[in-house]
Amino acid sequence: MDGVTYALVALIAVALLFDFLNGLHDAANSIATIVSTRVLSPRYAVFWAGFFNFIAFFFFGLHVANTVGSGIVDQHIIDDRLVFAALSGAIVWNVLTWLLGIPSSSSHALIGGLVGAGIAKAGTGAVLWTGLDKTVAAIVLSPLAGFFLALLLVLIVSWICVRRAPVAVDSAFRLLQFVSASLYSLGHGGNDAQKTMGVIAVLLYAHGLSGPNFAVPFWVVLACQSAMALGTFLGGWRIVHTMGSKITRLTPMQGFCAETGGALTLFAATALGVPVSTTHTITGAIVGVGAARRTSAVRWSVAQNIVVAWVLTLPASGATAALAFWLAGVFT
Repeated sequence: MDGVTYALVALIAVALLFDFLNGLHDAANSIATIVSTRVLSPRYAVFWAGFFNFIAFFFFGLHVANTVGSGIVDQHIIDDRLVFAALSGAIVWNVLTWLLGIPSSSSHALIGGLVGAGIAKAGTGAVLWTGLDKTVAAIVLSPLAGFFLALLLVLIVSWICVRRAPVAVDSAFRLLQFVSASLYSLGHGGNDAQKTMGVIAVLLYAHGLSGPNFAVPFWVVLACQSAMALGTFLGGWRIVHTMGSKITRLTPMQGFCAETGGALTLFAATALGVPVSTTHTITGAIVGVGAARRTSAVRWSVAQNIVVAWVLTLPASGATAALAFWLAGVFT
């Protein structure tokens, strides 16, 4: 293989590393509620979530992959150096927040990395603002949607179960949480893995290996779903603790409502091709079920710290990617 081919293979490997870290970092999104309610042990929960992460490509189109690959930064300026810088910015921010136990968004770290590297290469004209605006709007809309859907589900379920014995309700929702956790894991795999698919696909397009039009090869789909599932298998226990117990204490009924509200939000976003944050979505849903009980049930100081990380993710990963782009130019 020549130097260009080696560089391409290395960049695909880095992209799959990011996808693996995404699964590791975001394992909490899929399993925190089902673990905190003690429906499943952490060991079995990660296998459950990882399996549904992997099979998600059977249920969703590739709308999000197309948005990330061709709707955030002008695909004609994409090259190896830009992709390397974008992935570096996203990976650095992911590792930092994982070490600190902060459930930030892997998705927005990648978007921020692409934007930062794109601006470093070609200025603000490289950014496709329509696609970026959808992503930025989702920072606010996805947790709000998760919040209100979960809150509404709690109210509906509470009304339905008002005359039933608490033990019977608890037992029923322990079983139903298997369904809601599966749905959320499907939504997570369907939205998050596609972001890396988009990066690899646009890289192949830049090298002239995917034909005249942007497309996502099937082997890329399988590789990305597998990397994310493997990351989920290994779990992210620091973040599981934050998501599952530090924000609010959950019952099986509340866990079911949070996961179902979050899953409905992810399904809608994936169908529309919007790369939302699964972290933002499930956090909003967990806050929603806690607030349905009483506002004091939510540890608002923890939620506030999480929101600060959300706000910082795009600019921090973008600045890191821009720096990586500059350093790559200095050393090559």
